[in-house]
Amino acid sequence: MKALIETIVNPLVDYPEDVDVTVEETDYKIRYHLTVHEQDVGKVIGKNGRIAKAIRTVVHAANTNSSKKVFVDIM
Repeated sequence: MKALIETIVNPLVDYPEDVDVTVEETDYKIRYHLTVHEQDVGKVIGKNGRIAKAIRTVVHAANTNSSKKVFVDIM
């Protein structure tokens, strides 16, 4: 899942080397923390949050083999 997020985000940003995804997992949820360069935050969020919502939708759809809730936080 981490590789999926990186694959989606890397073409969107100007500084792909600064893309970092960390995982925090508990009993009931998996939280992915996406960190990008400060100039790329707007590109990842998109106008009215459309790109961020699309990233979250793809990650939720790809999480079919787990019963845990998945969250993607953009830092």
